[in-house]
Amino acid sequence: MLFDKKDLKEYLKNNKINSREKLNDLMKDISKQIIESMLEGELTYELGYEHNDKSEKDTENRRNGYSSKKVKTSTGEIKINVPRDRKGEFEPIIVKKNENDISAFEEKIISMYALGLTTRDIQKYVLEIYGYEISAEQVSLITNKVMEKVREWQNRPLLDIYPIVYLDAMILKIRKDGVVKNSAVYGIIGISLEGNKECLGLWIGESESSKFWLYVLNEIKNRGVKDILIFAVDNLNGFSEAIKTVFPGTEIQKCIVHQIRNSLAFVSWKERKEAASDLKNIYKAPTEDQGLLELEKFKKKWDKKYPHISASWERNWFELSTFFKYPEEIRRIIYTTNPIESFNSQMKKVCRNRASFPNEEGVLKLLYLAIENVSKKWTMKIKDWGLIFAQFSVLFEERIKKYL
Repeated sequence: MLFDKKDLKEYLKNNKINSREKLNDLMKDISKQIIESMLEGELTYELGYEHNDKSEKDTENRRNGYSSKKVKTSTGEIKINVPRDRKGEFEPIIVKKNENDISAFEEKIISMYALGLTTRDIQKYVLEIYGYEISAEQVSLITNKVMEKVREWQNRPLLDIYPIVYLDAMILKIRKDGVVKNSAVYGIIGISLEGNKECLGLWIGESESSKFWLYVLNEIKNRGVKDILIFAVDNLNGFSEAIKTVFPGTEIQKCIVHQIRNSLAFVSWKERKEAASDLKNIYKAPTEDQGLLELEKFKKKWDKKYPHISASWERNWFELSTFFKYPEEIRRIIYTTNPIESFNSQMKKVCRNRASFPNEEGVLKLLYLAIENVSKKWTMKIKDWGLIFAQFSVLFEERIKKYL
């Protein structure tokens, strides 16, 4: 019952594997075969000859039947046959003597997957270490068990309030309806009142719209979030309208770094450094009024060549200038979405071995495992959080007091 893809589909169909219980039983059968085959491979390596080999041997030791053993796997308890040798010298690696819990093997496969290894990479690793050829479908069946955890994580309760929330996207190629398309995967990072980072969830969308953002924000609200003080985002279509509907008291800070990148995209290389310096005068101004004066200076100097730049800043000024009303400590952490861009760069690392994903589940499965790894490192509070929280406590006193 070691399947290739066609055989697996046929087996699932013929045996009516259409429930979680039946799938779990199938996983037990597959685990049993994988483990027993690996044990056979280990003994073959130990003795130096294949099973049923009739030729002359270089060792006096021989195979000596099997002993049965019950072991615990992540899918439940299974009974396996462990090959024996006459001299009792065989020391299995995959299932050690006196060991009854082998769920760690499946965890190893899942951890390799979390690090970004493809099913082919994992197949190669298992073959090299254990001398056993595990199929891509078997790797997928093992890693697919993560999807239950993904669903629990994506629907878990969230905190009542987040002073700051960041949102940004990365583009991945995902197969949909038989065609590989570019899809935006949106990650949302929240900062708690204690100054700790938390990934609130992942959402996949082909297009930005108020309807899509209403769905995302309502999901966050339904999971327990009652208030968000500041939302730091890129210039997303339809987002401002949606946030006003779901969290009307939340202020939006559009990312200055994204705005600068977009502004300089069509500026010639010779003039880019000078234009960037003049833009810096705008967002580094001590007050909003001074920032507007610097924007006027920029217009006079550059509008003849690049009128789209000042037009974009003026069009988005209301949400680009939010940070001016706050002290330096808060300004520094909201005027850019760098915290989530750093997060996204780590997510991209685990995706770099994949030209595309077969479906959205494949994306969520891999990124969830990557988030688990990254989150373990989020043990430190945001830098200078004591000063930042003190400012928030004054600026948003009534709103914060409800949740302390």
